[in-house]
Amino acid sequence: MRPPAIDHAKLQAAIDFAVAHETPWDRDNSANWGIHTADRPPWNRLLGPVHPRGGVSGVVRVGGRQIIEWGEPNRADLTFSVAKTYLALLAGVAHDRGLLPDLNEPVLARVPGIGFELEHNRPVTWLQLLQQTSEWQGECFGVPDQVDRYRHLQYQPPRESAGHKGDARPLQTPGSFWEYNDVRINQLSLALLHLFRRPLPDVFRETIAQPVGASDGWRWEGYGNSWVEIDGQQIQSVPGGTHWGGGLSIGSADQALIGQMMLNEGRVGDQQVVSKAWLRRMQTPCAIAPWYGTLVWLNRLRGVFPSASASSIFCIGAGASLVWIDPDRDMVAVLRWIDGAQIDGFCRLVAEAVVPV
Repeated sequence: MRPPAIDHAKLQAAIDFAVAHETPWDRDNSANWGIHTADRPPWNRLLGPVHPRGGVSGVVRVGGRQIIEWGEPNRADLTFSVAKTYLALLAGVAHDRGLLPDLNEPVLARVPGIGFELEHNRPVTWLQLLQQTSEWQGECFGVPDQVDRYRHLQYQPPRESAGHKGDARPLQTPGSFWEYNDVRINQLSLALLHLFRRPLPDVFRETIAQPVGASDGWRWEGYGNSWVEIDGQQIQSVPGGTHWGGGLSIGSADQALIGQMMLNEGRVGDQQVVSKAWLRRMQTPCAIAPWYGTLVWLNRLRGVFPSASASSIFCIGAGASLVWIDPDRDMVAVLRWIDGAQIDGFCRLVAEAVVPV
C-alpha cells in the first residue's frame, strides 16, 4: 500500500474548522455538564467524579507516525463513550486468554449472581451486550435500564418511535432489538470485572495502555456506589462512559496510539496486543444494526459520517470526542470537544487533505 498524499495546508484548514466549532459545553463543569439532561429525576445526577475540560484538541497519524497535533493532546480529558470501545478491547483480552471462549454463551453461565438470573435475562449473551442488542433488564448500581430505553443517537439511522427516552418501552427478545443503553454497558463492565477478578483499569494498563506506549496520565474511575466484593477484596467497577460521572479521562495522543494498534489489527511492533481475529470481530457488523460492530461504529453504509470512507471505524463519545480509524488512508485521527453536528465537516476536510494514491 502506497502512503497517501498529504496536503498540509488543507489539513490545517480541517484543524482550524474544528477549533472554530468547539462544543457549546461549558469548560468549568457547571450545572448538568456531563449528564444527559434528558434523564428523568432521580437519575439526572452524578454518581461519580467529573472535572473541567480543555479546549479543542487532537492528533492525526498517517502511515504509523504522528503528523500533526493541536490544542493540548496530552491533557487527560473525559472521553465519555469512547470507553465502550476500550471495554471491547478488554473483552478481547479475556477472549484471547481463554476467560471468554464463546461470545454466544449466556453471561449467566460464567458469572452468576450479578443480575442475569431473571427469566428474561438468562439467555443474554456476551455478544449481545457487546453489540447493544441484549435487552437486559434491571438496575446497575441503582440506575435502571429503563433510563435509556427509546434512546436515539444522531449517528444511527432514524427510526419511528412511539415513546420518549426513559419511557417503559416493551422489551424484546434478547438479540432482536438494537438500542444504545449505558446501563447495560455498565452491566457488561461489571461482568468483565468478574471475569478478570481484578480492577479493569489495572488490566487495561497492563494489556493495552503500556504495550501501545501510552502515558501514565490517564485514569478510569467508577461511582461512589460501584464497589463490589470479589475474593474478599473491595474493587470498584468502572463505567463504559461518563453518563453519570466517572469514566475514562485520557489524552488525545494516548487515544491515537490505541487507535493505531486497532488499525494495525492488534499489533504494536512485534507484539500482538490483541488478536487479529478479535479486531476483525469488532469490525463485523451487527446482523440487525449494520452501522455498529462490537462497541464501535461502522461507516460501511456511509451513514455515520458520509464524508468519511466506507471502511472507517469510529469510537464516539459525547462532548464530542472522536477516534477515527481509516484503513483506506492508513490514518488515525483523534478529535476532542468539537460540536457533534460538525464532525462530518471535519471528516470532509481531512478526507480532502489525506488522499489515498
